[in-house]
Amino acid sequence: MSKTAAAEKTAKPVRSAAKTAKGSRATGRVTIVDVAAEARVSPMTVSRALKSPELVQQEARDRIAAAIGKLGYVPNQAASTLASARSQVIGVLVPSLTNAVFIETLSGIRDYLSQAGYQFLIGETGYSKEKESRLISTYLAHAPDGFLLSSSDQHDILRRQLAAANIPAVRMFDLGKSNSDMSVGFSQTKAGYAAARHLIERGYRRPAFLAAQLDPRMMKRREGFRKGLSEAGLDPDVEVLLPAPTTVDMGAQLLARVLEIAPDCDAVFCCNDDLALGALFECQRRGIKVPQQMAIAGFNDLSWAACATPSITTIVTPRYDIGYKAAEMLIRQLKGEPVEKARLDLGFELAVREST
Repeated sequence: MSKTAAAEKTAKPVRSAAKTAKGSRATGRVTIVDVAAEARVSPMTVSRALKSPELVQQEARDRIAAAIGKLGYVPNQAASTLASARSQVIGVLVPSLTNAVFIETLSGIRDYLSQAGYQFLIGETGYSKEKESRLISTYLAHAPDGFLLSSSDQHDILRRQLAAANIPAVRMFDLGKSNSDMSVGFSQTKAGYAAARHLIERGYRRPAFLAAQLDPRMMKRREGFRKGLSEAGLDPDVEVLLPAPTTVDMGAQLLARVLEIAPDCDAVFCCNDDLALGALFECQRRGIKVPQQMAIAGFNDLSWAACATPSITTIVTPRYDIGYKAAEMLIRQLKGEPVEKARLDLGFELAVREST
């Protein structure tokens, strides 16, 4: 072969790469072919240097690194996913991105996934099963390795969809009904029951349940609270339920409503701490002494509950640990490692303070 022919044979990939690079610049995206042309190597060598650098000579790796830096190349995650069958991405769906409860859970998820080398996509369901289903359908197009979901009450069609895609999911906050579902959380029903028992043991005889949002977890707390009252021979029907989102102001409104229907009400269990704080404000506005004339208990133990005056008795929930342990369970499943318990009950605590 002549020197000219040899030179042409060597130059062909570079000319082809340059031609392709021109097209990629037209789309505004730098490709692996552009990097190969700049570094004077084949695209396969660039790919090998990124995935298995020990297989590429140092001199070539240096040229590739310089080309990547010069061109600002970012590896195509979709292409990597096709090659490895793993995206290293987890879909995470929570009801709200403004509620401190779920922010703490996301912090736990972030901390575990980051150390495990995973990223995550966050979606807000707005407490809607339908929106949750749509978000999962959308995220499936990004080929996530798994999902962390905020409820055990998904549609059957959604369960079939995840099963058909062979994508594992861990449910958070609630405990799954069986070991066929991986879940991390605690018993919402037992938590409501514990609140009822506490108020009864403190001597209150006309407790009421105040709730908003009315999602499935909320209603399970109600179920447990009613059970506790019924077992003690007390009326479980003193309650005010509104489907609207919870706010501090609504807590004040709910307390005013319950005093209209049951003026002798002497204690309230609020389905979350926002409502409990609003109820406390309403008592202070009316001159009702807490806890002498009205006991107030909340749920979740948000950071300010202990700082209120009087401090608010509440159910302490393991929000950060739920996120961390759920992420750990999912990644162990993806790695084929044994999962000790498919239903991980982290429990809850009752923080007794001045409001009861």
